[in-house]
Amino acid sequence: TQVMAAIGALGLLQAERLCQQADVIAAASVDALLGTPTAFDPLVHILRAHPGQNKSANNLFNLLQNSPLRESHRNCDNVQDAYSLRCTPQVHGAVRDALAYARGVLEIEINSATDNPLIFPDEDRVISGGNFHGEPLAIALDTIAIAISELASISERRMEQMLNPALNRGLNAFLAKRPGLDSGFMIIQLTAAALVSENKVLAHPASVDSIPTSANQEDHVSMGSVSAIKLLQVLQNVNDVLAIELIINMTALDLRKEKSSPAIENVKSLVRNSIPALEEDRVMQDDIKAASKMIQDAAILKVLGLTLV
Repeated sequence: TQVMAAIGALGLLQAERLCQQADVIAAASVDALLGTPTAFDPLVHILRAHPGQNKSANNLFNLLQNSPLRESHRNCDNVQDAYSLRCTPQVHGAVRDALAYARGVLEIEINSATDNPLIFPDEDRVISGGNFHGEPLAIALDTIAIAISELASISERRMEQMLNPALNRGLNAFLAKRPGLDSGFMIIQLTAAALVSENKVLAHPASVDSIPTSANQEDHVSMGSVSAIKLLQVLQNVNDVLAIELIINMTALDLRKEKSSPAIENVKSLVRNSIPALEEDRVMQDDIKAASKMIQDAAILKVLGLTLV
């Protein structure tokens, strides 16, 4: 049980950081796609009072303020974008709310006594019980895995919007400098799709399983250690998928004439300091590793120039 709690606490903190950074990365993709931020207007979200949704919407709305790129198409006829852009607060927000539930479970757990038997010296009693059972943790950790997988799922769909010439509003296919000769970012989208698909398997809840041992004395177990171990892999996969989106949307922004918002331009400067623009096809393993480390270290949050919720 202590192992589940320890891994779960670390995983929760990582998941919460991913939520904030997913908002930043999504905002950059919205701007790169000439999307409209009107769907992030606070008036929309106060009518549906899910806390996570309102936090993500607030982040996206603020991240896109003062964007010359946004102003360049303010009077276009685009009313609403694809779900992967327009519904980002609803999806990211649902993830946040799931993490809030898991945080509540973990905070109780790490401040609890889960030994067996339990010793009550003031009452001069020794009581055998079941506080060691990991079911609360197992369900919470499975919830984190299911929820956080959605950040990667919607991220990969935003990649499709940027790479597909039928959807990306004037950019080259796969953002290749030499379409037809170069593959651009086609292959790293395949990497993202593979990771998203792997998460579909890993997100299957371990807590619905059980196997009896110890002559059927231990006849129902939580499988929470399995939940904890696979959560770590889910988190790494999500981290890598968001890193791939970051690489792609920074290039899409490079290809637009106008600059994005100050916050997003700060992120672009950070990325370009370690990941050069794609001039021709190259092995992108090091690019993904560099972007993934930025996200793991929460580096993009440190350069924004504004505070997210």
